[in-house]
Order: sequence, then C-alpha cells, then structure tokens
Amino acid sequence: MRTILVAAERVLSGNPAASMEQIAEAAGVARTTVHRRFASREALVAAMAAWATRQFAEAVDAAHPETTPPLVALYQVTANVLRVKIDWGFAMSRALITDPDAAAVHARVEERCERLFARAREAGVLRADVDLHWARRVYYALIHEAAQARDDDTEALAARLVDTLLRGLGTGQGLG
Repeated sequence: MRTILVAAERVLSGNPAASMEQIAEAAGVARTTVHRRFASREALVAAMAAWATRQFAEAVDAAHPETTPPLVALYQVTANVLRVKIDWGFAMSRALITDPDAAAVHARVEERCERLFARAREAGVLRADVDLHWARRVYYALIHEAAQARDDDTEALAARLVDTLLRGLGTGQGLG
C-alpha cells in the first residue's frame, strides 16, 4: 500500500487531475490492484491525507519538543516537518479537507508548538515581549513557504528558516 501512496503523491503533485491508471502505472502495479485497495480516487486521496497526517505527527514526536532544549527542539521540529511537507505536499494540502481526524492531530501539534514557543521565550531564545500567537503564525507561514522551495537539503532549509524567525523575534541566542 505504501508504494501506491508514494506513487500517488508523486503523480498527483505533478498533475492533480491524474487518473487511477496513471497512479497504478507509476506504482508499478495493475490498475485493478489500486482499485482493490481504494474504492475510488477520493478514497485514495483520503488514505494519502491520513498517511501524511500520521507522518506529520511522528515528525513532531521525533523532536521531543517537551524535553529537548527549546532551540534544539525548534530546529529539529522544523527539519522534520519540512521533510514531511516537502515529501507529502499534495496529501498535506488535502489532509484537513478530507480527513476529520487530521484536524484533531493538527490541533494537538499546534498545542505542542504553543508549549515549545513558551519554553523558548522562558529560556531566552525568544524575546520576552514576543506575542507567541503571532510568532507561531509567522513560523507556520515560514514553514509553508520553505516547503514550496522543495529543497533537497532540509537541514539547511530548516536552519535558514529558524535563523530568519529568531533574527526577527529572538534574542540572538544561538545565532551564528
């Protein structure tokens, strides 16, 4: 199934109107195999969205944002999330539309990000006067824009993104 999902992401990213037959061909399977696993194109897109949402949540989990030092966690969350958003851009763009459970996952991730930003402010990574709601909105916008770059070097992309954020909202701690 993962092979079909990966192929579907690749094909639909290039052509959102691609057929199930084109997806099957890209996956190296028969069209009937795709139809056997997914009753419709909508079911396939919903499965992609669910898969991408799980990958997104796992990317945040892997950074241990509650226990890792805030600056390190911010870089790691950023790099991990960028990888998912770049690799699963089509599915991520459909996640909140097609999967009601995705909204709950995103809400949990947002709460974790809120706590991370509060920890970053308490640790002196972000200025004491920073509006954390605004800081997170700027951060999300930067991630969205950075993911559009489709840069292969997500570590460097994450470093540029966090550097940009901290130069505007940070105290200068940890900047090179």
